[in-house]
Amino acid sequence: MDRRRFMAQAVAAGMGMAAASSAASAQRPVRIVGVSCSPRKGKTTATAVQVALDAARTVDSRIITELIDLGGMDIAGSNGGATAPDDDFSLILPKLKDPLPDGLIIGSPSYFRSMSALCKAFIERLAVLRSPTLQLAGRPVGALAVGAYRNGGQELVIQEILTAMLCHECMAVGGKPPAHQGATLWNAYSDDITKDELGINSAKQLGIRLAEAALKLTP
Repeated sequence: MDRRRFMAQAVAAGMGMAAASSAASAQRPVRIVGVSCSPRKGKTTATAVQVALDAARTVDSRIITELIDLGGMDIAGSNGGATAPDDDFSLILPKLKDPLPDGLIIGSPSYFRSMSALCKAFIERLAVLRSPTLQLAGRPVGALAVGAYRNGGQELVIQEILTAMLCHECMAVGGKPPAHQGATLWNAYSDDITKDELGINSAKQLGIRLAEAALKLTP
């Protein structure tokens, strides 16, 4: 190979690598939104969702996250298709549709072994994203729950959340061990959920798995 040909090939290779690097950097961010559906703002459920979001960001530099804490908000449930209530849901809806999240993590406390009324109302009001098309279809969703006992209904809450989100044709995503179904946390330390090492680890694993799924499903 003469020197001129070698230099031409080297330049072409360099340009190809630069183009590939530019294309990679031009990839849009992958946005994961976490929603804390506890009426207690900034408490254990919000902390757990934030832990999952923080773990999600460690997966790839494209991942960006946002926490929506519903604590203290007034959100009514479905009214059967009548005019939408004038409440705080209108404040958070733009964060859920402009742009649509590439992945969702929904967290709820376990009340009487079921999701909170606030969580149920929030999910019912998401019906606005089902018309005229299923806007969340194909997007991964994961769930976590916080209970007053280690076995306080957390897995039932997770099942309720994921079942409801299947109505949007979302892709239900569990975590990695020990969070196959979703993250389960135990509030046994006077609202310091970070002391529940097992539960916190399950939240981290859920965030990682959700981020991996979102990356695979996002162009």
